[in-house]
Amino acid sequence: MNRRLLATILGGAGLCLLAFEPALAQDAVAPTVNKGDTAWMLVSTILVILMTIPGLALFYGGLVRTKNMLSLLTQVFAVFSLVSILWVFYGYSLAFTSGPGSLGAIIGGFSKAFLAGVTTDSTADTFTKGVAIPEFSFLAFQLTFAAITPALIVGAFAERMKFSAILLFTGLWLTFVYLPIAHMVWFSEGYLFGLGALDFAGGTVVHINSGVAGLVGCILVGKRIGYGKDLLAPHSLTLTFVGACLLWVGWFGFNAGSNLEATGGAALAVLNTILAPAAAGLAWMTAEAFGKGKASLLGIASGAVAGLVAITPAAGLAGPMGSIVLGLVAGVVCYFAVTGVKNALGYDDALDVFGIHGVGGIVGAIGTGIVAAPALGGYGVGEYSIGGQVWTQIIAVVVTLLWTGIGSLILFKIVDMVVGLRVSPEAEREGLDLAEHGERAYNY
Repeated sequence: MNRRLLATILGGAGLCLLAFEPALAQDAVAPTVNKGDTAWMLVSTILVILMTIPGLALFYGGLVRTKNMLSLLTQVFAVFSLVSILWVFYGYSLAFTSGPGSLGAIIGGFSKAFLAGVTTDSTADTFTKGVAIPEFSFLAFQLTFAAITPALIVGAFAERMKFSAILLFTGLWLTFVYLPIAHMVWFSEGYLFGLGALDFAGGTVVHINSGVAGLVGCILVGKRIGYGKDLLAPHSLTLTFVGACLLWVGWFGFNAGSNLEATGGAALAVLNTILAPAAAGLAWMTAEAFGKGKASLLGIASGAVAGLVAITPAAGLAGPMGSIVLGLVAGVVCYFAVTGVKNALGYDDALDVFGIHGVGGIVGAIGTGIVAAPALGGYGVGEYSIGGQVWTQIIAVVVTLLWTGIGSLILFKIVDMVVGLRVSPEAEREGLDLAEHGERAYNY
């Protein structure tokens, strides 16, 4: 009897262990790559490339004079290419790693320099639901952010800076300004990330960063010959319109891709990326109609870009109604920054990089603290305090302003000592297309 009882007990225990084994195995399984999320990230990466080349290039190119059209196209193309190479050499590692050689809260280390350890099997955690995407897809997506940011800067000193100076500045600025800000804001051990600053897709990292650098650059390089006296009108608003449309389409990858998953959060970001620029374009156009008596194509296009900038940090955090409000505010504020503040202070920000990206980024970054509030239809998490979050957003804005402002000033001075910032007066009068590149945009 005792043997039968013992066998029965052991048999039952064995069955229980067999039944429990799948649960143990399930707990031990690492997150598996989701093909839908991976596909979405690859598409988003391609959309951001479309947003940069040709989108930004055509938007900027149409805004300058005919003799400088090709110079803008070349600058944007070359900056994108240079940053792409530097990103895989060391940029990704410094932005998104920790460990030996890193400064923890400020900058990462070189553990993944030249993509060491990154393989087709390595994954990047999306930080939600234990889902993972291939690390190659994540680093390629982030590459496009790193590439478009310095490309935005070149619009501030368009038509007068040396091509060699732009490339040297780009390499230095990526290393000493962009990468630390990206690490502080987006990496889990970063200083601003630890404070709880919200930046869904790059209000501080991309827009305030580029806007302030552009402002510093245009002041240091000086005004264009004839600024305030001669007509320096855009040579092709048609191309600018095409570029603006490509920017808007590409921005869906920029904002919704930052959700890192093909979920309802990405769908929310898509909707907000429609509503905010639509509201901002209408707001700018209306302000312009009251101020100048006519609404212009350049006005509504500039307003739409301002709305895209402002919604960037809040794209997956604001409710649809909040995104409309944020767009309306950005459209009006950026309009007055471009038409009022710039003229009053007298600096020559040729393509309004600071007025749209810098100011719009500040509006969006601080406004995110408000529109993300669940009480106002937003999707901020935890015990949300509007006042506390707005204060955290202000800290993030101030840190970005100081870091990029001081860093850019130092780097521009270094570049000026090494190769000089500005082309000769003769080259500027001839146009950078011929003087710098030996080509013409149009041969009649």
